[in-house]
Amino acid sequence: MKRPRFGSRSRVSRDVSQLSWLATGLAESGGKLEDAFWEARLAALVEQLLADGNEDELTAALDRLYETNAQAHDELADMVESRAESCLISHQGQDYDVLLVAAPVLAWSRFGIPTANIPAGTLAALKAQLCGHVLAAEARVAVVDFLFSPDQLPRSYSDTYRLTNELGRCALAGQDMALDTREMPETNRFLSDTRYLLAAIAVPRHSPLFYWHEVEGNREVARQQWRQQGGAALEPLLTGCAYEALLPDAYHAACRQADKDSRPYSLRASVAFLQTVMGVEPPSLRVAIGPFHDQRLEEYRLGFSLQSQADKVIHGVVWALIGTEDENSESVAEMEAVLRECGVTDIVVHDHRFPFEFCDDCGAPLYPNGEGELMHTEMPEEQAEQPPRLLH
Repeated sequence: MKRPRFGSRSRVSRDVSQLSWLATGLAESGGKLEDAFWEARLAALVEQLLADGNEDELTAALDRLYETNAQAHDELADMVESRAESCLISHQGQDYDVLLVAAPVLAWSRFGIPTANIPAGTLAALKAQLCGHVLAAEARVAVVDFLFSPDQLPRSYSDTYRLTNELGRCALAGQDMALDTREMPETNRFLSDTRYLLAAIAVPRHSPLFYWHEVEGNREVARQQWRQQGGAALEPLLTGCAYEALLPDAYHAACRQADKDSRPYSLRASVAFLQTVMGVEPPSLRVAIGPFHDQRLEEYRLGFSLQSQADKVIHGVVWALIGTEDENSESVAEMEAVLRECGVTDIVVHDHRFPFEFCDDCGAPLYPNGEGELMHTEMPEEQAEQPPRLLH
């Protein structure tokens, strides 16, 4: 076939085509042996692009498959996450599997939630609890000496890949990572937010990574022990905060679980905050829930009002959608269940679409009141000097 003299400007690159072909092959695979064939080749290409910092090719392939082949898109996304958060490192003649781990902490405070360097003594205590209750017996661990906010986590897959490799080498050398925070971005202040402890674990090739991988291990036992013992070790870092330590896990899985768990946590924190600051008992509150749309449903927003001043919104919470959630998900039922568990009985669920709008002056979200009007949050005058009321 005669080739055109000039190539199309819209033609995809060779790497994007190769990524799409390999991911499609994996999505259409008929068995484990074929899976292994496609996975090995896809993993090698993804890792090479991550090592080169060539994330544009990965993004282009993901965008292309999102439009054309949802299953292949998911296979490629899983592979990119996997190669960014894990690696193989040879050390003293032995191969080690390395995994980047996140230990999320849900917290709320009237006074601001810290992001800070972790003192040596606290870091040692946290490592002891990780090794004692979460990690497998042979695991070596290195921890970053900083408590991260969501805004301060690695910004890209390539950044995550570099952190995984650097922190994995620290684990094999028996060292922790001292983070240079001089260029660390400032974090936004929220009443309720998530903080992250980041670590890398290194184990001999194909050995157990976590306690629950071992014969006598149990994930639920690890969760309970970490919440109790690991939570106690976190206390010096979270002065003035109420908090809940979530089970450490592989980086991306832990972050997704934290995003999911932070939504009901933020509602409980809101009710507790209003009780603490205003002395308002939950039955005296009215909460309006509204769906906010742009081209599609983007999020739900909850406006908190006093029953005695139901036309005003004193507090607001955004309930973000995650993954494939849409109008058919159980989000509204979950919100209602959490609020009732907290003692709120006056709940208004609006079924009409609200525009995805923000305040023109300050950029804050607008929240519905019980009548379906969009309002700016405004605390009573005597509480005007309290901390920010938007929850992350």
